[in-house]
Amino acid sequence: MNRRNFIQKAALAGSVTSILPSLSNEFQTKPLDKVRLGFIGVGHRGRSHIEQALFSSDVEINAICDIDPSAINITLDQIKKTGKKAPAVYAKGAEDFLNMVKRDDLDGILIATPWEWHVPMTLAAMRAGKYAAVEVSATVTLQESWDLVDTFEKTGSHCMILENVCYRRDVMAVLKMVREGVLGEMTYAHCGYQHDLRGIKLNDGKSNNVGVEFGEKGYSESKWRTQHSVDRNGDIYPTHGLGPVAHWLDINRGNYFTYLTSTATKSRGLHKYIVDHGGKDHPNAKVNFKLGDIVTTVIQCHNGENIVLIHDTNSPRSYSLAFRAQGTEGIWMNDGNSIYIEGVSPKEHTSEPDAPYLAKYDHPLWKKHAKSAENAGHGGIDYFVFRGFVESIKRKTAPPIDVYDAAVWSAISPLSEMSIARGSSPVEIPDFTRGKWKTNKRIFGLNEDY
Repeated sequence: MNRRNFIQKAALAGSVTSILPSLSNEFQTKPLDKVRLGFIGVGHRGRSHIEQALFSSDVEINAICDIDPSAINITLDQIKKTGKKAPAVYAKGAEDFLNMVKRDDLDGILIATPWEWHVPMTLAAMRAGKYAAVEVSATVTLQESWDLVDTFEKTGSHCMILENVCYRRDVMAVLKMVREGVLGEMTYAHCGYQHDLRGIKLNDGKSNNVGVEFGEKGYSESKWRTQHSVDRNGDIYPTHGLGPVAHWLDINRGNYFTYLTSTATKSRGLHKYIVDHGGKDHPNAKVNFKLGDIVTTVIQCHNGENIVLIHDTNSPRSYSLAFRAQGTEGIWMNDGNSIYIEGVSPKEHTSEPDAPYLAKYDHPLWKKHAKSAENAGHGGIDYFVFRGFVESIKRKTAPPIDVYDAAVWSAISPLSEMSIARGSSPVEIPDFTRGKWKTNKRIFGLNEDY
């Protein structure tokens, strides 16, 4: 290499590093032996991640943060029982997390707090040079999605949305089928969050007596989560369904969401539940819930596919994420556990059980790590989403579900609210990659490592 070429290459490397400092580590060949983590929010969900960390020999828990003293004490006891060292505790008010992220013995921060705190805490972690992992949904407003992207592009600090359903064994097998063309060219997908949460939304934490008080801030889930049902009308929890579908359709990597339309039914379910369990004179019977019982969103993709996304948490129903993958040569439907492949299925126009196909196309990630995941939460998927975050830190690479995924999947919430408020008119979905979707390569589910 002559001097001129050396100077050009050095200048280029310097410019890349200034934009994305984390890329300066791309030539690191030896992964970190230990990943040092801090946890903001150690309630029920946070402690499930703590449990995964305690089972991982390559993870150290160096700090925890929460405003609830009982959550802190339960977590410290959880850690003590394993014989691990006690972490530093940050519990001096709502913004003590700002002190925690400054620690120099943390490689990553995992955030499991009420939704409105997700972005402030994630941004603080990223600006401190830490990897950030944030529970779903990552953002509440459209501006927050841009804030995540802008902060990543300025600092190079990665952000992963902890969408565990992306790792469900069946949807990963379908991902493999889609990528191998078993269903032909994809044309349509159906998904959603259909989960009867009335008992959770209206429980005061003591008994199922619909005694939760609305309009006041609080750290119990029945307060902060249900307040969104009081104040908002849209798909307020889209990522469990949308995440896996986005991977099927290569969103942000050769494809992107262009616009959506949303509709909402009338709101009846929560009010009826209160009257049925507390009586028509119960104080909460006067609460006006804005959230429609069923919100339906239709998303148009650049490459011509449609996605139907359902949000239904206020109705008496069985649990379902309503997955459906439709291609030019066949269809898979999670409800009914069925599949039909033209020219392959034994009876024309008649579906067959999907089990043999899911076994045949079982994803390599599950084949390799099923034993390790068998005791993890949510059927094992919590193991995979946690390991994805840890392995990305160890290898100094982008996480398998990145900041652009976090931004656009979560943005469906405010955009759906906007569409409904405008009489279900079409609303453009921003391109958070700023055109990089045209050349971005797949990073999720490409191998058996993470």
